[in-house]
Amino acid sequence: MILDLDGGYVVWALVALVGYSIFTPLAQLATQQVPSTVVALVANTILATSALVVVLYTNGGDIGQYLTGTPLMYMLGAGAFLTVGILAYYRALSMGPISVVTPIYGMFLVGSSLIGVVVLGEPLSARKAAGIGLAVVAVYLTTTG
Repeated sequence: MILDLDGGYVVWALVALVGYSIFTPLAQLATQQVPSTVVALVANTILATSALVVVLYTNGGDIGQYLTGTPLMYMLGAGAFLTVGILAYYRALSMGPISVVTPIYGMFLVGSSLIGVVVLGEPLSARKAAGIGLAVVAVYLTTTG
C-alpha cells in the first residue's frame, strides 16, 4: 500500500494539508487589509489557545514534567525558528502571489527532509532522493515564468 493509513499519521497529515490549503488564501486576503504582523498575532493566538485547550483536555494540564532539560531546549529552538518562518511567511503573503510564495515556503519540506537524513540519520532511498529532487524542480517550475 502506498499510504499506511493504519499508522494514523497519514490521516493527520491529510487534515493538516486541508487546513494549510485553506489557511493560506485566507491569510493572504487578511494581509491585504491589515499588517501581516497583526494577522500573525490573531491567527497564532487562535493556534496557541487551541493547543492549550487540547493539552488541558488530553493531559489534564500536567505539562510541567515536559518543560525541562533537552526536550525544553528543542521546544524553545523549534519555537524560535517557527516564529521566524511564520512571520516571514505572513510578510511574503502580504507582498506576493500565493502561487509563488507558497511553493517557495513549501521548500521547508525539502530542507526538513535533508536535515532528517543528514543530521538525524534517517534513511535516504533512491525513491526519496528522487522525490526531493522533483520537489525542487516543481517549485522552480511553479515560481518562474
